[in-house]
Amino acid sequence: MGEAHAAAWRSVGAEWLGCMSLRQTQSEELARRYGMIAYADYQELIDQVDLVDICTPTSEHRSMVLQAAAGRKHVICEKPIALTVQDAQAMIDACTQSGVRLFIGMVVRFFPQYRLAKELVDQGRVGQLGVLRLKRVAYPPSKPVDNWFVDETRSGGMVLDLMIHDFDYARWLAGEVDRVFARRSKAVSSPAQYVQSIVRFKSGALALVEGGWVYPSGIFRTALDISGTAGLIEWNSDQPLPVQTYFPSAPSTITSVGLPVAELTDDPYTTEIRQAYQAILSERPFEVTAEDALEALRIALAARDSLTLGKPVALVGGEENPDRFEAPSNLEH
Repeated sequence: MGEAHAAAWRSVGAEWLGCMSLRQTQSEELARRYGMIAYADYQELIDQVDLVDICTPTSEHRSMVLQAAAGRKHVICEKPIALTVQDAQAMIDACTQSGVRLFIGMVVRFFPQYRLAKELVDQGRVGQLGVLRLKRVAYPPSKPVDNWFVDETRSGGMVLDLMIHDFDYARWLAGEVDRVFARRSKAVSSPAQYVQSIVRFKSGALALVEGGWVYPSGIFRTALDISGTAGLIEWNSDQPLPVQTYFPSAPSTITSVGLPVAELTDDPYTTEIRQAYQAILSERPFEVTAEDALEALRIALAARDSLTLGKPVALVGGEENPDRFEAPSNLEH
């Protein structure tokens, strides 16, 4: 992250002075490339600058921000702000008392797609927010030296280090949070993990936030899906820059029943009918059986019962059972 920040600073017109790292060879290399001084001591660097940019492991944020604040230096600090609420509050208080500014790099708010989606929500284009789906999945962090990301005492773990971006973004869109429920699938002998969380907002909106360190090396996928009473916004990292928006058309152009649209050579409804017809002519089994449809109905009925009963309904032995539900004793698998 220090490399990323250094590249960004090069274009803002600020005067570079120096950098510092616990690994002196790293700071010397960065200083050489950007024409800075490689300091061996953090306090010595603070004494020479007006602003410091902290890109260290999260566990170091509190002490380094407090030291900068004591020297009356403005601070830019990478996310997460800290590992605990108490540490974060101490950092904020120290900067306030010293009369310096503290900025935390919640960078997703500055991505053009996420900003455009926020603008559309603020304009009321999607109406009242209903459901947000946010995804941020990468590969397990791997560093040749000091892989602090996988040490939760230093990084806070995947949820704090990665998913925090989307928690922040969701709150930016939907307001204050009422409750959060999360489940995790985790590998036994590696940092690989996947977390799904449901965030309920005081407004009544819901967000499904997914994050993980599970993909093959080099693969990083993000996505957003924001729906409300008047429209839908979609984007994922595999598509071009603009978000996709879906707002109601004029009444004369709307079909009475919504139909999925596919960018395919053959219309999927045509394909479906053709296969069924040919199966009948040739006496072959259907690709989708009546039994498949029956099981789908069972699931739908169970969902309806759940709405009535206000609790989960389990499908047991081929039929829904509203009374058979046991809360899991262990929320992590």
